[in-house]
Amino acid sequence: MTKKSKSRGLKRYAMPAWWSIPVKEHVWAPKPSPGPHSLERSVPLLIVLRDILKLAESAREVKYMLRSGAVKVDGVVRKDYRFPVGLMDVIEIEKENLVFRLLSRPGKFLDLVPIPENEKHFKLCRIEDKTTVRGGHIQLNLHDGSNALVKVSNPQKPLEDVYRTFDVIKIALPDRTILEHYPFEPGNLALVISGKKVGRIGKIVEIKGGPMRENKIVTLEHEGERFDVGYLTVFVVGKDSPAITLG
Repeated sequence: MTKKSKSRGLKRYAMPAWWSIPVKEHVWAPKPSPGPHSLERSVPLLIVLRDILKLAESAREVKYMLRSGAVKVDGVVRKDYRFPVGLMDVIEIEKENLVFRLLSRPGKFLDLVPIPENEKHFKLCRIEDKTTVRGGHIQLNLHDGSNALVKVSNPQKPLEDVYRTFDVIKIALPDRTILEHYPFEPGNLALVISGKKVGRIGKIVEIKGGPMRENKIVTLEHEGERFDVGYLTVFVVGKDSPAITLG
């Protein structure tokens, strides 16, 4: 294997365990390209199409499929077989009439969940950070590596600045305009996206702890059972009911 090809590969024993592809079958697995999600929180399209969905038998077939423009991620045609897809991304294979959303499921860090046709036009994004940019407008930095701009009419009294870190917004695809806002607060529904309770869903009952996010604990309730999870592991998915199909 050449130096160039090695840089595009990842030894299978070093790949994230949740990729669920045979370790002993081949030495190398595709390494995700730099993109919207980190290596630990993403999976390359090649593995999705060949190993998970089994729509192709080889990398060559996957590359042909992608070059034909048959696959969209968040409404945009992707042709890079190493393109990283992650939490809440929408994958559409038009010729097969298949649409999936990547979600955390019980026991699985990420899983492909079939969704109805109308859900492919939006996704949920968690606000990881926010900054003030030129003109006093607010830039929301989202979990999928993208940004959303909230325009402010009066920078001295920014009434439009209702968003907080770890709130979730519903955005249209592919233009990424903001459609809805789900605050991270008691009463709203949340999905656990990592840890021992990954994939569980519940209503936020209480948020407790000190000022540091890493030390906060969130109490969720589902069907009368209450359980605690770390603040960083919670992703709001709706208010009275889930805004997306959870499978």
